[in-house]
Amino acid sequence: MFFYKLKDKILISQSEYNELKRISESEAEESKEIVYVLNRINPLKSRRYFSITDTSLIFLKEEGIHLLQKSKKIDSNLPPWLKKRIKEKRVSSLNTEYPNWQDVLNYKFPSRWKVNIIGLGDVGGILLTGLRLLGGNCIESIGIYDKNINSIKRWELEANQIFCPFSAQKFPEVSPIREGNIFDCNMFVFCATVGVPSLGEKQEDVRMKQFRGNFKIISDYARKAREKSFKGIFAVISDPVDLLCKAVFLTSNKSTGGEFDFKGLAADQIRGYGLGVMHARAVYYSKQNTEIAEYNREGRAFGPHGQGLVIANSLKKYDESLSEMLTAQTVKANLEVRETGFKPYVAPALSSGSYPLIATMSGKWHYSATFMGGVFMGAKNRLLKSGIEIERLDLPAILVEKIKKSYQELSNIL
Repeated sequence: MFFYKLKDKILISQSEYNELKRISESEAEESKEIVYVLNRINPLKSRRYFSITDTSLIFLKEEGIHLLQKSKKIDSNLPPWLKKRIKEKRVSSLNTEYPNWQDVLNYKFPSRWKVNIIGLGDVGGILLTGLRLLGGNCIESIGIYDKNINSIKRWELEANQIFCPFSAQKFPEVSPIREGNIFDCNMFVFCATVGVPSLGEKQEDVRMKQFRGNFKIISDYARKAREKSFKGIFAVISDPVDLLCKAVFLTSNKSTGGEFDFKGLAADQIRGYGLGVMHARAVYYSKQNTEIAEYNREGRAFGPHGQGLVIANSLKKYDESLSEMLTAQTVKANLEVRETGFKPYVAPALSSGSYPLIATMSGKWHYSATFMGGVFMGAKNRLLKSGIEIERLDLPAILVEKIKKSYQELSNIL
């Protein structure tokens, strides 16, 4: 291995980087900073950086759905001090094929985040309410923007009047922002949407209808993020989150001539929030059946928000038929709400929005869609200072095949 120092950070590589300053292994070992392992992987199929949480990830040559599975491969040739750093979650993989890879070395993880929300409709308003109520420990301020100026005025008034007296609880200040300032933040939250079916409109999975409408809007914001050299997180709440995340990635990384130059948003900056409510719906239905009552403790959710969702009743006692039943109930849950005469947006705004956004900022486990080899795939993960950590599991073979099928279907769409 080769050891380097750049911007007071320690870099390790299996290949030489002649432009970097070489140092000894002993000097690398003395550093208390996060260690960065340099790799070269096609940016279309790889994140710019992520947390190396076991030795099998250290010199990864390919990313994909296998990131969800525990690896039996152990790199015993690594020095003990580096193995210890990996165990402590203080080693990152850094892809030098991204032109702006050195930005990672300069990035400072916020202690309190500035969040900007775009779109104050049904979901955006409830999501804002959740962040105001729950996000005081990690959110410094919340900026709000909508094409409808009255929506901005209304939510600035309403949200700032959510308050608990005689308490030390912190409430993030909510302020209107101009469209030109939407990327002056640590986290940009996209809630704008078109194409949501009206009550009474016959619909099953309307993802593609929403995708066509939302694609145009989100692509415009992706280009603006590129123009502003946005360094924070681009969080997608609008449906279909997995496909819109991919649209953001592809659009922001094209030059004005339409060529990929990867000078826009890195794959790891983009996250989709839709799986949280699917897990919450599965929990709701599992409580009504003793055979699947342990889902919340033993089960998992994978994949998109809608068709292609994979619910596993239990990782300890996986049952195909029970999992299929619970998946079907979960996918159709929104239709059950619609039958009451109301649109299903409260649970999505909180379970897929407010809670996992706060968990992301706090470095806690949650459900969201992150980049896995060219596909934004929903799974349990968390954001550490060393990068994204995806939960790795011992999965039954039949469950692996179902997840692979969902992954491939998403890959084929876009």
